[in-house]
Amino acid sequence: MKVWGGENAPYVWVGCPEGVDSWGMFQKMLEGAQVVVTPGAGFGAAGEGYFRISAFNSRENVEEVCRRLAEMV
Repeated sequence: MKVWGGENAPYVWVGCPEGVDSWGMFQKMLEGAQVVVTPGAGFGAAGEGYFRISAFNSRENVEEVCRRLAEMV
């Protein structure tokens, strides 16, 4: 998976795995990792195929989401 942002932005963009759209990834993360991410489709056609992890929370929470994501892949 490719990841963008997080250093100088309040969110992290992650590419969806092949064959999974952004709403599908939302559902997988909700059910499999018990976290809520933002489907990229909500940002228009160019956002499809990605999802966003908000970094408005603590860095520790974002790192925890990334840890849970890694366990799912």
